[in-house]
Amino acid sequence: MGTLKDRLNDDLHTAMKSRDELTTSTLRMALSAVRTAEVAGDEARDLSDDEVLAVLTKEAKKRREAATAFAGAGRADQAAKETAEGEVLDRYLPKQLTDAEISEIVGAALTAGGFTGKAQMGPAMKAAQAAVAGRAEGGRVAAEVRRRLA
Repeated sequence: MGTLKDRLNDDLHTAMKSRDELTTSTLRMALSAVRTAEVAGDEARDLSDDEVLAVLTKEAKKRREAATAFAGAGRADQAAKETAEGEVLDRYLPKQLTDAEISEIVGAALTAGGFTGKAQMGPAMKAAQAAVAGRAEGGRVAAEVRRRLA
């Protein structure tokens, strides 16, 4: 099996052939973000699958936030477009954890690290994020960590 970037390129070509405009534009945007990340820094390099996944996660989060903003401003058509783009990106992201799964994983990470108070929020968040490994948004994880350390 190829890399995630290869899969994005292959799916882009398939979408172009089938004239799927939404998927085509979304994958072009995602690949553009990946290329930008590849040339950021001192020298250009190929991103690992985990790094490409991080870029896609960031782009999907942008789409969700934009959809919420457009919906709040009464622009339902633009909100629907952003939501649809987010759904295309979600095909490439790992399945998101439920709140119960986040609670269980965060609880285990905090117990293993011996974190008990709010003063340990930083190290506790680092341990919790490592345990969740990109399968949940940072805000949801942070809320659970705060709740448990309170």
